[in-house]
Amino acid sequence: MNNLTIEGNWNQVKGKLKQKYSNLTDDDLTFQEGKEDEMYGRLQEKLGKTKDEIKEMIASL
Repeated sequence: MNNLTIEGNWNQVKGKLKQKYSNLTDDDLTFQEGKEDEMYGRLQEKLGKTKDEIKEMIASL
């Protein structure tokens, strides 16, 4: 999933992630252009997954 796809569908993806992982907050899922690495870092910390695992998980939603 590329950045453009994430940006276009991000509200839907964010809702699905919050349903699946109730410990995630809006701050954890804030997607700002140029700051996606920061977001992935927060998700890695909270979920205990690698960046690639998180990207695959988001792509599968």
